[in-house]
Amino acid sequence: MPQRLSPPVKIGITGLPGSGKTQTLLRIIQLLEEEGVRVGGIVTEPILEKHRRAGFQITDWMTKEHEVFAHESLKSRVRSGRWGINVGALEGLGTRALAEARESADVIVIDEVGKMEVESDAFTQSVIDTLDAKKSIVMTLHKKSRNPLLQDIRRRDELRLLEVTPVNKNLLAFKIVHLITGRAH
Repeated sequence: MPQRLSPPVKIGITGLPGSGKTQTLLRIIQLLEEEGVRVGGIVTEPILEKHRRAGFQITDWMTKEHEVFAHESLKSRVRSGRWGINVGALEGLGTRALAEARESADVIVIDEVGKMEVESDAFTQSVIDTLDAKKSIVMTLHKKSRNPLLQDIRRRDELRLLEVTPVNKNLLAFKIVHLITGRAH
């Protein structure tokens, strides 16, 4: 049974592409789970084909269910750069994962908010509902995006934005876990 967590904190991890936002998030999840904290939400992972990034899959962290939500060979009216976007994966698995996390997780993670999720009103609303939940949240945010959802998130008073850099990458995970649990490691 995890010890009581600190009052809920909302943390946004920003950084340039390739700075290690997702790796930092995965490390935070690992550290929290080692303490018995129940983590839910969504993580985005690259799909590699022949050693290059061909797309992304989205994973429901609690169920480990995953779906391709962006791929260069995906035929879709919604595109982001060279990716075709599977909006259905966000509206199905994505919103389900967040609803389940709001219900039963101690800490909610949302990886890569605002990079490709903009085309779905249902998913956007699900993110907003999650931010309004009285739970600790750790999200990774695209640093330069002008997307309205991200701008809304950045304006929230309760959100602490922390930037991941090559120098602080290892320490940042510990710092964030400390903010959530109220305990030093």
